[in-house]
Amino acid sequence: MLIFSKARLVFLSVPKTGTTAIEQALAPHAAIAVVDPPELKHAPVYRYNRFFRPMVEKFIGPDVETIAVMREPVSWLSSWYRYRQRPFLAGTPQSTADMSFAEFIEGYLGDPRPVFANVGSQAKFLEPRPNGTSVDRIFRYEALDDCVAYLEDRLKVEIVLPRANVSPEADLSLPGPLRARLAETCAEDFALWNGLG
Repeated sequence: MLIFSKARLVFLSVPKTGTTAIEQALAPHAAIAVVDPPELKHAPVYRYNRFFRPMVEKFIGPDVETIAVMREPVSWLSSWYRYRQRPFLAGTPQSTADMSFAEFIEGYLGDPRPVFANVGSQAKFLEPRPNGTSVDRIFRYEALDDCVAYLEDRLKVEIVLPRANVSPEADLSLPGPLRARLAETCAEDFALWNGLG
């Protein structure tokens, strides 16, 4: 999460949406850069609302804009799957090293989800709160240049994104029926994604 006091802007870091690269590029320009631990770096709207919003509104003002990036749901899940194939997770319950992407998705659709597939939901991360706290502007990961251009304009800086936290390549094929089940079960994620301008 990055908080820019002069620009009156908060950037919420949805995991697996290029946020590490954005944070590396912009942390020096932020009034507050929350980069660790992951539970705070990737604070969803509900956590921002409870812990950060009161502070931001008290010291910066109530008219602060919140923005975030969202990734196409299957692509987002594939990034988690590939990330968890990395050698440093080998032998842990989070590892996906010895499974196919389809097996990972089956786990994600399970109830309860196994540890390796317990990665949350973008729709849940971005879900508005009953008090009206919500993300004002959501950019598509697949059009990250739009987000960069917006940030450059708001912050009056040139942004060059480094390659950061890039996951290894993998076979990401899914059988049609499994993809259909995913779309049905995760309808909120797909609806939110499809509704982005």
